[in-house]
Amino acid sequence: MVLESIFSKKSLLVAGLSIALFGCQNNPDNPAEQAVTPTGVVETLHGVEVHDPYRYLEEESDATHKWVKEQQQAGHAYLAQIDNKQAVVDRITQLWNYEKQSAPFDHGDNTFYYRNDGLQAQSVLYVKGQDGVERVALDPNKLSSDGTVALSGVSVSNDGKTIAYGVSKSGSDWQQWQFIDVASGRTLGDELKWIKFSRAEWAADNSGVYYSRYDAPAGGNLLADVNFNQKVYFHKLGDEQANDTLVYERPQNKDWGFGAGVSEKGDYLLISISQGTDSRNRFFYKSLTEADAEVVELIINLEAEYQFLGNDKSVFYFKTDLDAPNGKVIAVDVNQPAKDNWKTVIAESSDPISNVEIVNDHFVVSYLHDVLGKLSIFSMNGDKRQDVDLPGKGKVAGPYGKRSKDYFYYVFNSYVQPQTTYRFDFKTGKSTLFAKPDISFDPNDYVSEQVFYTSKDGTRVPMMVSYKKGLEKNGNNPTLLYAYGGFAISLTPRFSPANIAWMDMGGIYAVPNIRGGAEYGESWHKAGMFDKKQNVFDDYYAAAEYLIEQKYTNSSKLGAYGRSNGGLLMGAVLTQRPELFAAVLPAVGVLDMLRFHKFTIGWAWTSEYGSADVAEQFPALLAYSPYHNISQREYPATMVMTADHDDRVVPLHSFKFGALLQDNQKGKAPVIMRIESKAGHGAGKPTSMKIDEFADIYTFLWTNFGLSVPAKIGQ
Repeated sequence: MVLESIFSKKSLLVAGLSIALFGCQNNPDNPAEQAVTPTGVVETLHGVEVHDPYRYLEEESDATHKWVKEQQQAGHAYLAQIDNKQAVVDRITQLWNYEKQSAPFDHGDNTFYYRNDGLQAQSVLYVKGQDGVERVALDPNKLSSDGTVALSGVSVSNDGKTIAYGVSKSGSDWQQWQFIDVASGRTLGDELKWIKFSRAEWAADNSGVYYSRYDAPAGGNLLADVNFNQKVYFHKLGDEQANDTLVYERPQNKDWGFGAGVSEKGDYLLISISQGTDSRNRFFYKSLTEADAEVVELIINLEAEYQFLGNDKSVFYFKTDLDAPNGKVIAVDVNQPAKDNWKTVIAESSDPISNVEIVNDHFVVSYLHDVLGKLSIFSMNGDKRQDVDLPGKGKVAGPYGKRSKDYFYYVFNSYVQPQTTYRFDFKTGKSTLFAKPDISFDPNDYVSEQVFYTSKDGTRVPMMVSYKKGLEKNGNNPTLLYAYGGFAISLTPRFSPANIAWMDMGGIYAVPNIRGGAEYGESWHKAGMFDKKQNVFDDYYAAAEYLIEQKYTNSSKLGAYGRSNGGLLMGAVLTQRPELFAAVLPAVGVLDMLRFHKFTIGWAWTSEYGSADVAEQFPALLAYSPYHNISQREYPATMVMTADHDDRVVPLHSFKFGALLQDNQKGKAPVIMRIESKAGHGAGKPTSMKIDEFADIYTFLWTNFGLSVPAKIGQ
């Protein structure tokens, strides 16, 4: 995945226990009355008595460590007794073992790209110069012996001679940035620390980088302390970080996040200002050609999304959803910034815009048409030139290109077709195949179909259903239903070799595009926010009911799976419709909706969920908060999944939820914890850990569907 050139608000959610990751005390600003009882903590919030029986699992203590160790052992023992897990590991490994290469990107005379030979823990960054000779530019596999140190970002200088790269350890969001001389491969002495949710953006003269960082955690707890007061700095190569220039800060607005970028010609510093994970943003800029220029507050109101695309001197181009939920492209002359002077270049259409790039003095616009990719090309004045012929129905990643180039790359894939890179040439107006993987299966042996179903309130919702050809719709097929539903994140088709293994086992893989995402623009997102969150859950239940009604499966063969915000969805499944599923997998989930904002970057999600500190928002959160809606009843088989270095959705959510669910399980189905070590929210996880996780998921589901895992899978 190519990282955005400015701060990504979506990244705020959506990757040994001696490390202190629990220790956040009660918010002193919260006026709740609190009492500690033998069975936990009881608080009075806005006049309502709220029980928190496992509050102690938030704290780093001997009791917490003992509980975690016991749960790890019990979970491992349960998974280890399932027969034939190795057959699943072998098939996933076989399918995973093919060379994967990213779309290339050019800087100066050098071309860079990532490649993985198949089973490498982390992908390697390569460089190819004018001589056409390929060299390793950066191999993250050499940064640790077990692959748990991963690249979190790469930024190449404009002349292609220096690489800035960020690394994270064990999946943490904290990054440390360093620098490499491309020609020699020598690591420079510069080190930048205390960075989260930021890239490094090069100055036009390649003298250094702009970046955003936090102060060191005041409480000393790297994985739990709340993160506020991000600041923008400039680092000059060769200097100590302590001497970096503070470019911009906003101490009076501690919850503002800053994404620093530089215009392609280097004439402006661009500051995109987020507030939590709100899709709306402010936009400021600073001239880099005028001495002592001040930061100009171009867009100060938090009213819409403004994504900077490029500029012609003082004319800035933005993708925005201002008065256009599906997105449009506008031109703003910063010398005449009044809204009355803004011009629409590309008008809103019935298909939402997912991405825009300026390439060869054209706007290349990526749309979603019923969740599937579509590429169109417009002139700089908004005249449509052509649609790009795509190789099929699936996801389009990109385009990847520069305004100064007459070509761009894009990557196409579907649930049954791996990522394939194409190059579009403006001279011919056509695409050519650039890189196609050599895989060990035939995509034509599988089906990925789009269906539509009706949710509880009559809303039409799309869903992709994938399976192996020849599957009979007899109402008895093992089915995995995966979803997310939040933060304007669209679940477009995404290939995974592990999904092919699931289909080879005879399984169906289904992904509904429920509300809360951006598959149909910002209106689709807003329909799943705040007190409308129940729409997200109802859309998911309706997807399950559709699969049953249409004879794909039945409740005894249906598994539910979601991660992060999707883990919250799984918590709702368990507390609202447990009878609908045979097994449920809440992974790294937000499960305590009354306290999520008290840890690390959790405060940022209040722009999506609301806050229990706000009296008007408290009732809706309490109504669906998974942890607070567990009761004594029969629950389906449940595997609560988390990791010890997750400093985004801290593990205490899963710990508390899993403990209370175990206490209240009145049925015979297992409720186990799967707690990974040296892993985080998901980003940067080495290949071997990914394969093992998928194998545990599939075997847990299979055995709780009442099936025996086959001794041999696939060819």
